[in-house]
Amino acid sequence: MNRITVAVTFCLCPACLCAQWLPFKTPGIPRTADGKPNLAAPTPRTPEGKPDLSGLWRAGMNAGGVPYIVDLIQDAKDEAIFKPAAKAVLQKRLADLGRDWPPRHCLPVGPAHGLIGTYRIIQSPAVLALLFNEEVGDDYRQIFLDGRELPRDPNPTWRGYSVGHWEGDTLVVETAGFNDRSWLDMAGHPHSERLHVTERFQRTDFGHMQFQVTLDDPETMTRPLTIREVISYTPDTEMLEGVCENEQDAPHLIGRMSPGVKVSPAILAKYAGTYEMRDPVPGMPPGFLPPFTISLTDGLLYVGALPLIPQSETTFQEFDGRLLEFSLDGSGAVTGLTRVISDSESGFFQKH
Repeated sequence: MNRITVAVTFCLCPACLCAQWLPFKTPGIPRTADGKPNLAAPTPRTPEGKPDLSGLWRAGMNAGGVPYIVDLIQDAKDEAIFKPAAKAVLQKRLADLGRDWPPRHCLPVGPAHGLIGTYRIIQSPAVLALLFNEEVGDDYRQIFLDGRELPRDPNPTWRGYSVGHWEGDTLVVETAGFNDRSWLDMAGHPHSERLHVTERFQRTDFGHMQFQVTLDDPETMTRPLTIREVISYTPDTEMLEGVCENEQDAPHLIGRMSPGVKVSPAILAKYAGTYEMRDPVPGMPPGFLPPFTISLTDGLLYVGALPLIPQSETTFQEFDGRLLEFSLDGSGAVTGLTRVISDSESGFFQKH
């Protein structure tokens, strides 16, 4: 089950994964009497009567509190669906510390668009556009709603070819025609050119949208993988420009490996549990960092399906190079942990 058994340190990559927000009051949205955005207001609709999905949206994290773009697997047991050859590719990419993840080389992110942090949806009757910001560099995607079918023999591309149709109030999007150069996530899960992606968008009220994506690739998976999450409307802020301008540094992306230190199972067991952020960073969108769970399996702590490598009895390193440090009270009980959440911010997460 162990995915990696070394600590990793990432150099700065061209794609910025830090969290930043611009204070800007969104005009024309429903608000409560005290002026706050009314996220429970009814779903807006277009002149054609369809749900209007337009707006700035924020995707979530997997069950372990890890961004899907880092690792789309919610549970380590889900790794079993990948075939041996795909697992070998994953292990090679993990051993290389994700050095060749395409966005690090100013290339598009690929099939994981619906699971990336912040993006804007712009909707018209014939086409729906998604605009992405700094997390993977500026990028875009277009979904055709004019009744056309997927190409029978598409020319493989980074973003694939997307067509959508309405099933009641749910927008169903089919995408195919991906090249096999992109990764499913930063961890390195691979896919082939046979990948077929089905997405379902259902805006349940003004501030929330049910999102489901199914990845079906018979060449790399034994069965389709389905991910479900709630995407949240992000009011009173704006996206920042993200330009990939450091590709010349890509040859110098080198990870440093170390075996970590030995920590007794009794100490590790104390750290397992659910953690929730105590004091949100000012300006951070609500729910941006949801509670996450740390589990203990085979002598390693995991956040989701990615291991934490001990640097001391209280300090551990995550796959993307961030450090977290557990806090204990005078009796030795775990009170929480401090986790890096951006280039300049750390947050304290209280243990439940």
